[in-house]
Amino acid sequence: MKRMRPNRLFVFGDSYADTGNIRKSLADSWKMPYGVSFPGKPSGRFSDGRIATDFLARYLGIKSPIPYTWKNYAGKERLLFGMNYAYGGTGVFKTFNNPLPNMTTQIDYFQKVLASGNIYTPSDLHTSLALVSNAGNDYGTFILQKRLMTEFPGFIKQVVDQTEVNLRRIHKLGVKKIAIASLQPLGCLPSKTTSSSFKHCNASDNALVKLHNILLRRAVAKLNNVTKPSTFVILDLYKAFLTVLKNKRAKTGVTRFVNPLKPCCVGITSNDSCSNVDKKGEKKYTICKDPKTSFFWDVFHPTEEGWRSVYSVLRENLKAVLI
Repeated sequence: MKRMRPNRLFVFGDSYADTGNIRKSLADSWKMPYGVSFPGKPSGRFSDGRIATDFLARYLGIKSPIPYTWKNYAGKERLLFGMNYAYGGTGVFKTFNNPLPNMTTQIDYFQKVLASGNIYTPSDLHTSLALVSNAGNDYGTFILQKRLMTEFPGFIKQVVDQTEVNLRRIHKLGVKKIAIASLQPLGCLPSKTTSSSFKHCNASDNALVKLHNILLRRAVAKLNNVTKPSTFVILDLYKAFLTVLKNKRAKTGVTRFVNPLKPCCVGITSNDSCSNVDKKGEKKYTICKDPKTSFFWDVFHPTEEGWRSVYSVLRENLKAVLI
């Protein structure tokens, strides 16, 4: 029997997946130079252009799903491709961006849309894919709270346990196939590598990421034991990021970045970040000549070219999202 590409995408998570939900007053993603490569102006994406959600939609052969907060401005036809509930800065629990909806609340929004019966039918969900992104905001919040590092492994288990609850709930609402991103190597983000002049990843941070990913694999295996074997699929961002970052000779479809840990857009001082301006409107950041030459856009997020390379590495992995 021929496998079919899902024709609808529902997205939950954070800035690695948000295509415009976060309010303009709350995020750099609505300020220049974000969006400079696509669509040519800020669009709420935390990058110079397209991000994970866009590349997954492209793989499925559909338009990128409309952000939840824009649903009332979209035509019925546009809504048929699914909906994006992800908000930048959020996690499975409350994060430093407290007023924003965590993943539980995002799934509540999804449930309300389904309950209205105006847009999606149960049969629509049978040909749908959900993407669940957790890029580490819960862990950033843990560190900001100055909690003891000895508590970290126990907290990682809490995050993965809650992720399992979320995955189970999305499936129970009727989504046939669910892709969950593994945690990317946080120790390789420019925010962590600036102390080595963007030369070396932080091994102790990546060790904690590995624990998260081991527990996530166990949780997904448990879920697949209860459902059909391939209902839940892990998109291995950890391996894909490292494959691109360590790429010495150009693999097919994967850009070789000369200094892959160095971001394209960076604040002039440690107190500034990409998009900051002073009272006179003078830029407090610098930007590289061509974002296509950088894997990272800012100190946390890949460029469009970075995401394109990651999804090129994930191509084999993506076959598992077919229904």
